[in-house]
Amino acid sequence: MSGDGLLRALDGKWVMSGDVKGTPVTYTMVAAPALQGTFTEMRMKDVQVPAEYEAAVFIGYDGASQAILVHWMDNHGPRYSIPHGTGHIAGNTIQFVFPYKTGQFRNTMTYKPDTSTWRFVLEAAQPDGSWKHFARYDVKRN
Repeated sequence: MSGDGLLRALDGKWVMSGDVKGTPVTYTMVAAPALQGTFTEMRMKDVQVPAEYEAAVFIGYDGASQAILVHWMDNHGPRYSIPHGTGHIAGNTIQFVFPYKTGQFRNTMTYKPDTSTWRFVLEAAQPDGSWKHFARYDVKRN
């Protein structure tokens, strides 16, 4: 699937269920083209009332370099939205890394076309070069 085509597969209303550091969570997510189609905007919100987590994520695909650029903003505040993430698309997978001062943080989003679902896996780099589970979500249409 092309880069833009895979991002279009994110469009719609979704339910994300999984865990963050072992704690079960459920979010709603709405994704749609933004800024004249140059980005896909994902809006995620915890279903708890009041919500404990909310995020706005902008994912852009640059066809010339075949690179992904990601701006992740959430209710943890502005300082956690820096730096932006970069990555690539391979097959049905979007993967990007944020180079935080405390260590890299990797997001892998895999589309399953046979079920029209996604799996998002978030991991933190460890000093030995391995990756440690941070969160995982199964993402299904709402």
